[in-house]
Amino acid sequence: MKIIQPNCRVQFAVEDMDFILSVLGRKLGDAEVLVKLLTDEESRDTLLDDERIFHALLERGGCLRVSTHFYFYILVRHVFRRAGIEDRAVADYVAEVLAEFAHAEQSRCVVPGQPVPLDYFFEMLAALQTADDRTAFQIRAHIGNYSLFLSGIFPERIRERAERRGFPDLKYYEALGRSQFSTASDHRLAQRYELTDVFSTLAERFGTTRLALNDISDRLFSLGDKNYALENLLHQDRTGEVSGQM
Repeated sequence: MKIIQPNCRVQFAVEDMDFILSVLGRKLGDAEVLVKLLTDEESRDTLLDDERIFHALLERGGCLRVSTHFYFYILVRHVFRRAGIEDRAVADYVAEVLAEFAHAEQSRCVVPGQPVPLDYFFEMLAALQTADDRTAFQIRAHIGNYSLFLSGIFPERIRERAERRGFPDLKYYEALGRSQFSTASDHRLAQRYELTDVFSTLAERFGTTRLALNDISDRLFSLGDKNYALENLLHQDRTGEVSGQM
């Protein structure tokens, strides 16, 4: 379990530049010009907001040769802007959460001293009672991230299990994620890692960010295999049987 930061935009790969050139080639000129634009923060952000890049990600058939950081940032930034969330750092942070959690092991809560990862929210909340200051901050951030990830990407699964089997509903996930982001935003480490404003926004607008992610949940798939859905990266008993105990 690591402290996730809003740094998708500094992790783009060579194939991402090739993709941008294939979409905006006539406008940019050549790869050298693109590199210069991407190294300038303002130019980079303006370039990444170009609607043609977003539409190309959705419309091109076959295997997309782009990094997960690029893919998630472009999609998240687009739906967040449409939802009125203009802060690029917030989009960058959530995109990085998706990029991390696309790997099943990264979505698990690993606490120092615990023999196995904590897979249930009630276990994470219980661990807060004895955790040291840094670990408590990490657990709170993880609960916020995981609540947003599950409710944003798998809303139908949560609804179905809440209705048929009595598991926590979306309101539970929203309340839990909002409260943990709010508490984490006041922590000294949030200021140290420049996450105070990001966590505050996610706490205040958790419902809006969740709904924005719902808009792209059907599009989140493995870039290498169209039959390997992001949903399959998480064990069913972990995403479905999350305890509602506080």
